[in-house]
Order: sequence, then structure tokens, then C-alpha cells
Amino acid sequence: MKRLGLIGGIGPESTIEYYRMILKSYREKNDNGSNPHLIINSIDMKKMLGLIDSKEFGKTVDYIVEELKKLADAGAEFGIITSNTPHIVFDEINEKSPLPLISIVEATCEEAKSHNFKKAGLFGTKFTMRGGFYNKVFEKDCIEVITPDIKEHEYIHYKYMNELVNGIFSEETKKKFLVIVDNMINEHNIDCLVLGGTEIPLLIKDKYYRGIELLNTTKIHVEAAVAQMLI
Repeated sequence: MKRLGLIGGIGPESTIEYYRMILKSYREKNDNGSNPHLIINSIDMKKMLGLIDSKEFGKTVDYIVEELKKLADAGAEFGIITSNTPHIVFDEINEKSPLPLISIVEATCEEAKSHNFKKAGLFGTKFTMRGGFYNKVFEKDCIEVITPDIKEHEYIHYKYMNELVNGIFSEETKKKFLVIVDNMINEHNIDCLVLGGTEIPLLIKDKYYRGIELLNTTKIHVEAAVAQMLI
């Protein structure tokens, strides 16, 4: 069994969900009563987001690489970053990382490709929706990425940072998020929706909505990580 290292804390709620889901997935694949070997390094979300918001991408890379080194020193053999937002500089992090990394974006693209999706809606923080990194990966497989309009961007980001990362998951917010999905289906004919923030699946737990699949990036990332643990 390979030992997995997680860069967590970005945010804490989804890191807890990662741990639960890794345990569940691993136990489903192993009936010998063992548990997975993993290490979590919970980093400072405020610091990371501040660097990204200020477009200090070089410092963002250096910060996360330094935290990955701590995982490597603790015995991790490969790693994941338990958040979509820092994948805005994933390629640069990957180049400097002391550990092999599994990208949440690439894993989600593989899932979308396996279902022959061609037009994917994307929810997440403003950094994820505007960063273009999902577009860059998905377009290689001829999958178009559609984001909400600017006012909807702002609403999703505000609710994300003021509710979801603080463990607040209200039915009212869920309903308003789904109205935005309605708009994207009606205006752009999306055939799936990427829940591109690892807290969003804690708010919208449905697998399907109005006939389209909601791609839970946390679950997809976990499954890719557990598969790598078992190689």
C-alpha cells in the first residue's frame, strides 16, 4: 500500500470529507480489515487565497511546494491537494513537487470523457471559474467548459467563502445555486456540471439534476487517489 499525503485545510470541511471518503472507498476495495496509510498537512487557507487573490502565483507555488516537502519528509509517497482553487498553478507546483501528484482537474476530465460529455458547466470559487485551468485541460479532449455569468459568479463565490467553507449549507443557497444550473441548461445546453469546489458537493449532494450529471470532484479525486494507493 502506498502512503498518501494530503494538502488539506483549504477548506477544513472538505478535508474532513476527503478523509471520510478515502476510508470508505479503501474499505470497499479491501475486506481484510486494514485502513489506508495517509498523512494530512492542514495548511492556512487564508494565506493561500490571499496570495492567489493578489496574483502572487510564484509565492503560491513556493508555499504549497514547501508544505508538500513536509508530507514527503513524513513518509508520503504521492500526494493530492484537496481543493480546486490552487490547481490554478498546478503545473508549476507539479514541476517542483517532491511527490508525484494527482490533479483533481485531470481526474475530473477523465471522468467527463468516459461519459462522452461535450459541454460542461463549472461551479467553484471565482478563481476556479475565471482561472481558465479547467478549460485548458478539458479542451484537450474537446469538452467545452461553460461558466455562469458575472453576477452569478459573484454570488457563487460570496456564498462559497462566507457559508460553505465555514460549514454552513443552507437549503436556500442550494435552491439559488440550482436556479443558476437551470439558466446554464436553458441557455447553453450543458450536458454535465462540474462541482469544481470541494465544498459544493456538501451543499448539492444529488448525482443528477434535470437529467444532467453533477460531477463531484471530491469523490472523483478520492477514487483516483485510492486507486493509486493500491497499485
